[in-house]
Amino acid sequence: MTQITARLPDELMQLLDAVVRDSGRPRSELIRRAIEAYVEDYKDLSLAMERLLDPSDPVLDWETVKSELLTEN
Repeated sequence: MTQITARLPDELMQLLDAVVRDSGRPRSELIRRAIEAYVEDYKDLSLAMERLLDPSDPVLDWETVKSELLTEN
């Protein structure tokens, strides 16, 4: 496992230490989990933006879709 060093603002460090006290989990675990969550969110957001900007993907009008769904019966 790779070890890194990071500088954090004092206020953020105080908040992190409060979570450490409340959760009973080590700093390293909380930081690792936070980075994992950020990376997952970043991947999801990147994929969403890619799809949003895809000119071949049609934009659907919500009112039209709703009307079609309600009249399908």
